[in-house]
Amino acid sequence: MTVDATPALTVDGRRPPTAVAVKELAALCDRVEDGGPAVAALRVTGAPDAGWTDGLDTALVTKWERTLRRFERLPAVTVAVAAGDTGGTALDAFLTADLRLAAPRTRLVLPSDGEATWPGMAVFRLVRLLGAGRARRAVLFGDPIDAQRALTLGLADDLTDDPDTALTDLLLRYADNGGTELAVRRQLLLDAATTPFEDALGPHLAACDRALRRLPTREPA
Repeated sequence: MTVDATPALTVDGRRPPTAVAVKELAALCDRVEDGGPAVAALRVTGAPDAGWTDGLDTALVTKWERTLRRFERLPAVTVAVAAGDTGGTALDAFLTADLRLAAPRTRLVLPSDGEATWPGMAVFRLVRLLGAGRARRAVLFGDPIDAQRALTLGLADDLTDDPDTALTDLLLRYADNGGTELAVRRQLLLDAATTPFEDALGPHLAACDRALRRLPTREPA
């Protein structure tokens, strides 16, 4: 696989979810699911201004969230690169990726209408990633999370002054890691935080069984 063949999409957080944004993200998912490259990349930037929800309705938000969930479950390595203030749809997309890069001046921001923050699934993902305590100020009050804190908290995997080069390096490093088994490991990872051992045992054993079936058969010693 070459870097040029990697599906990439820019998500502008200044805009609310739109039918066009849903269609673009769904098209990227289609390309990967149809046997395309094993890495999908997002470039995310921008945060909403006041009044960003004008004309937005729950049906469109639902389509956007479902398409993000589809991206989050792709049988591919997903990478997001953030730059500048990153909120709204840009923050939504950033938090779904397996690998997250940020420029040094990046700030992750939950949009606020002056009374409360936007209660979309970015709230859910922040709490899953950070825990309620460390996500509290961002979720309740919209306090920005700057790049260095994002790195410390694990929301960003690396800070880089040259996002394009860092993205290329990641694409080359993980190009062979995509596929169904990656999606299985990702699900096991996400479920581990909330699933009791007894309920998790079955899926883990099933994954072990699949892994053993994929290994070459060796003659007994």
